Amino acid sequence: MAGRRPLAPNPAGAHFLRDRALIAQLARASGAGDGCLVLDLGAGHGAITAGLAATGARVIAVERDHRLAARLRRRFDGQPQVRVVESDLRLVPLPGRDFLVVASPPFSLTTALCRRLLGDPAVRLAGAELVIGWGAAKWLASPRPRDAETAWWAARYQIRLAQTVSAASFVPPPGTDAARLSVRPREIAASRAGQRLLRSLLRAAYRRPSAPADKMLAETGFGHRRLLIRAGIGPGAPVAEITAEQWHRLAVMLSS
Repeated sequence: MAGRRPLAPNPAGAHFLRDRALIAQLARASGAGDGCLVLDLGAGHGAITAGLAATGARVIAVERDHRLAARLRRRFDGQPQVRVVESDLRLVPLPGRDFLVVASPPFSLTTALCRRLLGDPAVRLAGAELVIGWGAAKWLASPRPRDAETAWWAARYQIRLAQTVSAASFVPPPGTDAARLSVRPREIAASRAGQRLLRSLLRAAYRRPSAPADKMLAETGFGHRRLLIRAGIGPGAPVAEITAEQWHRLAVMLSS
């Protein structure tokens, strides 16, 4: 548009959330409070960190940019419940105890972040509220996973697209609206044996995503078609049509 200064290049996909009402909503939705450990991954200028600190939670603000990390340390100096870690969210060690994540990470790192938080069964993620790009939120929250990896995430965690986030909520604004993604562990996430079974089942099933569900189950040796029906899966339905909720139900039944 004439008269407007063009936006500076933003190759990392960093868009800093500035909507205070939304940040307060994220903190409330996460359940953060006294005794909770919460990570703000890609903390930027600390807007989300400040909102989380106000709940009384212990907050770890992770920021890889040296200048921003220094600003965060100055901003939260004197607030012992806030710890600033200068590190890449793809590499920073994750807590060995239950923790929450409330973050608006660089959009370009969404898949890498999901792999860290949702891919490793040893990670003790108790829940997350993530502000990410609209397109990524849609495929992550889709009832039918697009591949074995996404099925592994969505069968272990309920992933819900909670709301649209206006592009005007960010500085600089992204080219399209974003979304708030709400993530909560499913029952199977508490069972190591159940997760091992689920992973084996998904790996075998997605080798031929067009195969009928009953044939897949018979070939993998995990059970019989009555289990599919109890899980709400049509025996002749292609593997690719099975929803994350149905995968979860099937894994729970097979591991019980």
